[in-house]
Amino acid sequence: MRFSGERLPSISHLQFLALGVLLGGEQPGRVIRDAVADFGARRTVAAFYQLMARLERDGLVEGWYQQVFVNDQMVTERCYRITARGSRAFTQTQAFYERVALAAAERRWSDA
Repeated sequence: MRFSGERLPSISHLQFLALGVLLGGEQPGRVIRDAVADFGARRTVAAFYQLMARLERDGLVEGWYQQVFVNDQMVTERCYRITARGSRAFTQTQAFYERVALAAAERRWSDA
């Protein structure tokens, strides 16, 4: 397995997580944030929505606001869906990490 010319993924591990959640369908931001936190990535609300804004800016997700009832109160929440470009970025990143894992297993890279 050759890695010459191999490029690092264009998305971060947190972006990869968020896109992975959205592969299952559109979700409100709070669901994505909770899923990312389940993987140990605790983010402030502001930092999380900055992450999502970058994904929107780069055309990897689409976002919109919708009104929902929470505890008998109407609130506005941000919802997201993955775009075709976002799906490609996720798949390319997943393939990269799979190639690295395979190479590591075959070569048994270590400090020793």
